[in-house]
Amino acid sequence: MESTQKTLVIDLNNEPENQRLLAGEPGTCGMRSGRVYLAPGKACGQHSTKDREELLVFLSGSGEVLIGEDECFQVGQGKVCYIPPQRPHDVKCTGSGPLVYVYCVAPVAGESSQ
Repeated sequence: MESTQKTLVIDLNNEPENQRLLAGEPGTCGMRSGRVYLAPGKACGQHSTKDREELLVFLSGSGEVLIGEDECFQVGQGKVCYIPPQRPHDVKCTGSGPLVYVYCVAPVAGESSQ
């Protein structure tokens, strides 16, 4: 089966705002991605990726990833965080500068529409 997706190279910007990178199908096989910019004291808001898994790659700053009600992980530049499906989570900037990271959300094996 031939894929209709194309190889992409996307420039990350340095703007103090979020940046969509990959929007899912039909541009990808289901992966979504973006660059998140959180100002000091800000959070992305608790959410769940439902039946998808998520990878966070931290580019700058420091913060914490809150999983559910009782797990907290310290993150920041040079750290990577994997979040399994069905886990409510939030990311908060705890440093004096912005927390910037890239997220990648993908269907769990067997969940892809291909």
